[in-house]
Amino acid sequence: MPLPDFRVGHGYDVHRLVPDRPLILGGVSVPFERGLLGHSDADVLIHAVLDALLGAAALGDIGRHFPDSDPAYSGISSLLLAERVKALLDERLFRISNIDVTVVAQRPKLAPYLPQMTENLSRVFGIGSDRINLKATTEEKLGFTGSGEGIAAHAVCLLVRLPDGG
Repeated sequence: MPLPDFRVGHGYDVHRLVPDRPLILGGVSVPFERGLLGHSDADVLIHAVLDALLGAAALGDIGRHFPDSDPAYSGISSLLLAERVKALLDERLFRISNIDVTVVAQRPKLAPYLPQMTENLSRVFGIGSDRINLKATTEEKLGFTGSGEGIAAHAVCLLVRLPDGG
């Protein structure tokens, strides 16, 4: 009997904090005096997740699928990009087993927003919120995230493709 095809993926993203941009993380607008600079909405949390999922499926990275040279992605919600990645996984019969994310930011405090971010990911990926773990940490004022220059995120995921495609 064939075994399930398990795939582990890791994703990492970082963006610079700048004035006059909204701060979007996990599809949530977080009140803060600066936002993340990027071609899309610069949602580092979702970008890290998408890179983990694409990597686990051996489908490259988000830059390959959504290049910053394409004006179609200018300012686009990363939740829409997530829907497109989910469709790519579905086409290849991959199911998301779980997602684990760590956001690294000195400020703002993200704990109050993590439940809504989890719900957004649960909805777009069609998995239970009990399969998504989001954490936020500081770097004790060390490095670019600790000095408040930017925000980073790491994500890991497990994909499974059953032999019968189920």
